[in-house]
This record gives sequence, C-alpha cells and structure tokens, in this order.
Amino acid sequence: MRIGVITFPGSLDERDAQRAIRIAGVEPVALWHGEHDLHGVDALVLPGGFSYGDYLRAGAIASVSPIMAEVIDAANAGMPVLGICNGFQMLTEAHLLPGGLIRNDHGHFIRRDQALRVENTDTAWSTGFELNDEIVIPLKNGEGGFIASEDELDRLEGEGRVVFRYLGVNPNGSLRDIAGITNERGNVVGLMPHPEHAVEPGFGPDTSAAMRSGVDGLTLFTSAIQALQAV
Repeated sequence: MRIGVITFPGSLDERDAQRAIRIAGVEPVALWHGEHDLHGVDALVLPGGFSYGDYLRAGAIASVSPIMAEVIDAANAGMPVLGICNGFQMLTEAHLLPGGLIRNDHGHFIRRDQALRVENTDTAWSTGFELNDEIVIPLKNGEGGFIASEDELDRLEGEGRVVFRYLGVNPNGSLRDIAGITNERGNVVGLMPHPEHAVEPGFGPDTSAAMRSGVDGLTLFTSAIQALQAV
C-alpha cells in the first residue's frame, strides 16, 4: 500500500506528511506538481505550506497545476484524498470540496495546539475515531477562515459532512467553528489543522500524560489505511 504526497512550489510540510505515513505503517511516495502521473498510489495527501507564495488566493494556482487533473479524476473515482491546510485550500479551489478559506478574522498568522471535536467517523480519514472524540492537533495558518453560503453551510451540517469542529476557541473566524469537511462520498477530506505534526511521541502537543506526547493526528493516516484494506 502506497500513499502519495504532492510537492508544490512553496510546500513546507510534505516531508512531515511522508514521515507520518511511514509511521502509520505504509510507504509514502513523493509526487511532483508538474507531472501527470500518480505512480500507482492508493491514496493522496496535499500538504501544507504556501504554494506559489499564496499569490492570487491561497491554493488557487496550485489547484490548476498539471498533477491536479489526475488528483481530480482519482478523487472522483473514489481514491482517498486528504488536504491539510494549504491542501484544504487547494481542494476548495479545485471544487472537490465546497466553500473557501479566507484570511483569519483577526488578521494575524496563528500557531497553536488546537482542540477539535470529531463529528463524522464515516470518512476514509476518520474511521479510526469515535464520534465526538476530542482531540488536539497543531494549527498554523494565516488564511484559515472557512466560509460558505448559509445554504451550503446548512447542507454540510444536514448531510453530516462537517468532520472536525474547533473546540474552546475559534482560532480564525471559521463559520460555525468548522475545522474540516468531507465530500458527499466521504473519500475527500480537508482540514486546517496539521495532523502530521501529531504522530510521534516527543514531538506532538502536550497531554495530561506528558509534554509533547500527543499523537491524535496519527489516526487520520491509520484510518485511511484501514479504509483501503476494507475495499
């Protein structure tokens, strides 16, 4: 089983995502934005960063990179796809997910360990959680405010497509405290927090057990592996 991680000009977290995949127990495959080849991978991760310098809009230019034609086809065929932060922005710009991401309402870049509630465990990336689990995942963004029309928000809520919701504090002004969503099929998920930074003891968020011991992010990657094995 192999999970591809796409590097775009300005990506920052592709190596972290590859490491998370390796820790989860499968092979990461480095993919390049300028290719039209997914190299036979079973799932995809679009990593965080500042693709193309966030010019025009965050994720907008990356969403029309050559490889995104293959990503869109693969996603529409049911392949699990995870967009993290800038990757989430790409998924909305490519219309694989609804809504959009705008500058944080307080106007500042933010970095914090963020509490989330898991609200959908039926996606390819969340099956390993229990409904209403409260987890902590690092967050870092300047344009992380999720927006959509009221009708679209009502549809996401009504169809159970909010996967993660901010707890305790809304760090960026996202409407209805939405931190992550899925498509109708449940194979494509985007979220602003960075699960790849919470996969290894000693390097994750603090927990009540020990400093830097949080590994809640690992479950997203193991969930995808379980979903693929179940096919």
